[in-house]
Amino acid sequence: MGKTCRNYIAGKWAASTSKEVNRLVNPATGESLGEVAMSTPEEVRSAISAAHKAFPEWRRIPPLSRARYLLRLRDKLEEEFDDFAAVVTREHGKAIDESRGEVRRAIEMLEVAAGIPSLMQGYNSEDIAPGIDEYAIWQPLGVFACLAPFNFPAMVPFWFFPFAIATGNTYVVKPSPLVPLAMQKVFEMIDDLDLPPGVLNLVNGGPDAANVLMASRDVVGISFVGSSAIARIVYKTAAAAGQRVQAQGGAKNFLTVMPDANLDKAIPNIMTSIYGCTGQRCLSGSVVLAVGDIYAELKRRLVEAASRLKVGNGMDESVEMGPLTTAGKKQSVLNWIAVGEAEGAKLLLDGRKLKVASLPDSCFLGPSVFDEVTPNMKIAQEEIFGPVAALMRLNNLDEAIATVNASRYGNASTIYTSSGGAAREYRYGVNCGNIGVNVGIVAPMAFFPFGGRKESFFGDLHGQGRDVIQFFTDRKVVIERWL
Repeated sequence: MGKTCRNYIAGKWAASTSKEVNRLVNPATGESLGEVAMSTPEEVRSAISAAHKAFPEWRRIPPLSRARYLLRLRDKLEEEFDDFAAVVTREHGKAIDESRGEVRRAIEMLEVAAGIPSLMQGYNSEDIAPGIDEYAIWQPLGVFACLAPFNFPAMVPFWFFPFAIATGNTYVVKPSPLVPLAMQKVFEMIDDLDLPPGVLNLVNGGPDAANVLMASRDVVGISFVGSSAIARIVYKTAAAAGQRVQAQGGAKNFLTVMPDANLDKAIPNIMTSIYGCTGQRCLSGSVVLAVGDIYAELKRRLVEAASRLKVGNGMDESVEMGPLTTAGKKQSVLNWIAVGEAEGAKLLLDGRKLKVASLPDSCFLGPSVFDEVTPNMKIAQEEIFGPVAALMRLNNLDEAIATVNASRYGNASTIYTSSGGAAREYRYGVNCGNIGVNVGIVAPMAFFPFGGRKESFFGDLHGQGRDVIQFFTDRKVVIERWL
């Protein structure tokens, strides 16, 4: 039967009374992993209430003491590292080494957030007037919540909740109903921490649960990661309720390959960028811009490398690309491949022809490579979110920068070059929040913000780094005179 997912509210596990249930299936094998109920509005409100009730006492706990809970959770993640990574692979489909990387990033978030005694320090100025001092202190605000995506079920909630509770807030996590098992395991670890009841809460559910969180006057802020269309809705809805919002949207990431690029190093990096996590990553490369006379060699090597990728069950250590997470997501990518063909792009490598021995083909799709792609094609403009590369030929660096900047998205972009001058011009001129120089997956470390611009981000303060500390706190200014 597998696991029946439960909510975690006020320090206790609670089964949902909802009759709406999602069946959980391993996308590689088709085996049943369990089920998850879509929480009722009353259950979501109960989690909010528990967090609201816990806030006054939690904020009084010294930051150093709050940080120790995070370090204990870090230790538990280290102890259960391999088992946790396996949970991610089984429910999502990604290769096991990719899941290990995801868990490692979650651990890094805890380690950085544990530095909150320094990260949360304010500032002051003496004698702003005779006998008067002024200072600013950073204070927590109350209940925050996360609406997490399906593509990184273990990592993304850790972008937010460790920093939220470290700064003295309380929290509600709502994982994607497609992949709730990772957070079930995390909260099993949290249950062993003796954290005060209500500081961290888990509610499963879909849009209805999200709407309750976004409409609540007791929720101070929402963190969201998903498509741009939904990010825009989250931004408008939560902001209308008076909440702070950071809504990470979709992407169309361009990889620019200059004539002086080292292809021996660049090609493996490009493969990981485009086809890692089966392309289900907001930092995945999508359009390869071949600049000048490198086009022919790049095309040949791109197709050769993609055709050699081993696709299969992510639990197999030799597999480089797993299945898409659901049959519906596979169908979406199939639709985009058909669009590319209809637009006149040339399909050099057709992932639809893939057959994986001894496994159902409902979610598997091989790597695809399109050539002769032009900027006006939809496959060059819209997020596909699957293992599809689009190759475009350009004349020079200026054309490449202009092509990237013409996109309505602004999440990430990379240049492959041996020229410092070209790299600086690209970094300076490209309007994206994350820029790579010979690095195809521009994933900021926990102590840097996760950038995003244009329709890739809705809000003012990003996740991670200094931004997220400011998101979860507000400055209180005190002007003081003693008579």
